[in-house]
Amino acid sequence: MDNIVIKRTASTVPDFQLLITELDADLRRRNGDIMDIYDGHNKLQPLDTAVVIYMNDVPVCCGCFKSYSDDAVEVKRVYVRDEARGKGFSKLLMKELETWATEIGFRKTVLETGSQQQEALGLYTSLGYKRIPNYEPYIGLPDSVCFEKDLL
Repeated sequence: MDNIVIKRTASTVPDFQLLITELDADLRRRNGDIMDIYDGHNKLQPLDTAVVIYMNDVPVCCGCFKSYSDDAVEVKRVYVRDEARGKGFSKLLMKELETWATEIGFRKTVLETGSQQQEALGLYTSLGYKRIPNYEPYIGLPDSVCFEKDLL
């Protein structure tokens, strides 16, 4: 049986940074040169609202959020390693991020993903996220798909 640990942490910890490096490589492999546009939007200032999920002491999944408005957070950098996909880690991660956001007083989440990330589109829809018009800085970027969810 797998030992699963969910850890609330910071975006500066090495395990989070390792997974983000893998995420960036995965996005570049999937999307090619269009990532030249998105790379700048994916850079994060240090955040104390990051989550890493471990399976048998190995980091396999991550995500974080940052303040978007007075009552909303923006979910960023959601990633699951290939060997952990299809095991429910993304739903576990999103639940943890949403719970944490509500614990500190936020009422809504927003996020952006790419039109080619079919797994992500399916995940967010299955979790009750509703598509919204693209918000800054994604306005006018045809490969961006933006979502929001009320947490209360």
